[in-house]
Amino acid sequence: MNTEKKKRNPIAIIFLAILGIFGGLQLLSQPLEGKPVTGKIEAPREVIAILENSCFNCHSNQQTLSWYDKLAPVSWAVNKDIKRAREVLNFSEWEKLSPAEHQGKMYAILNMMQSGKMPLHEYTLLHPSSKISQKDIETIKKYTLSLSGTGTLTKDKNTGQEIKEARQPIPSKNPVSPNGIQYNDDFKNWKVISMSTLFDHSIRVIYGNPTAVKAIETENFHPWPDGSIVVKSVWKQQELPDGEIRAGKFINAQFMVKDTKKYKDTEGWGFAKFSGDDLHPTGKSASFAKESCIACHRQLAEKTGYLFDVPMKINTQRLIQNLQKK
Repeated sequence: MNTEKKKRNPIAIIFLAILGIFGGLQLLSQPLEGKPVTGKIEAPREVIAILENSCFNCHSNQQTLSWYDKLAPVSWAVNKDIKRAREVLNFSEWEKLSPAEHQGKMYAILNMMQSGKMPLHEYTLLHPSSKISQKDIETIKKYTLSLSGTGTLTKDKNTGQEIKEARQPIPSKNPVSPNGIQYNDDFKNWKVISMSTLFDHSIRVIYGNPTAVKAIETENFHPWPDGSIVVKSVWKQQELPDGEIRAGKFINAQFMVKDTKKYKDTEGWGFAKFSGDDLHPTGKSASFAKESCIACHRQLAEKTGYLFDVPMKINTQRLIQNLQKK
């Protein structure tokens, strides 16, 4: 009898100790800071339903947390993730963003969903109902594309389904470089072919149109085919208090358009740069690219077809060696 009690006592003591520690953690735990809803996203009902189900718990001031989300030490990680998520995107403060930023945020959301990065895998493990389906992605995609302003949705007379009609951008709203290259934000829908940072603490994302992407996939970019367009979008690096680096203030968008007949003086490439929030073009005359752009590209990027950043897919030792032989 006494032997059995002695065997049970250590187990009971350990259990009570764990229970005491757990209870103490709850006393130390602080609730998530409540913030008001100052502006809600305006979107179709089905879009908002998806965002509320899969995004709002972190990316808004409207949390519907499960009981286990509120228990320490889990609550510490949850609160930290929500604070961080709010800094990136807060649907409860949507009015602080411009229409252009609305569009940019929706493209970012779409990209994250398509790549499977959002919602976070560890979040969906505990909240399986928040998982994104392919149908959800298509709904978000349709809405995001409708924000671009480059097309309208109409119904097909035969099928009754909605289709997107192409529409040329309004020239007055798109700045034009002195050499005739016009700014167009369609590049945001293109594939990212490379990324880089520079000594000026900038973050650079390089996009390629379908012609450029095909050249990359077939490793046929020396020379790049006519019709290739590459756009480098540049932002200042923004460092958060926890040390994370992300894109901050927009600096410029740099265009390179391949047309061997039109741009003979600059190795077949037309250059343009649009800077600042007003996207003002660089250069006073069409000769600006010959005077300030191609000289550097000739010296530093001849072996990659006059592009500074070799696309990720083709940046292999084998290909570099082949290029050096030419």
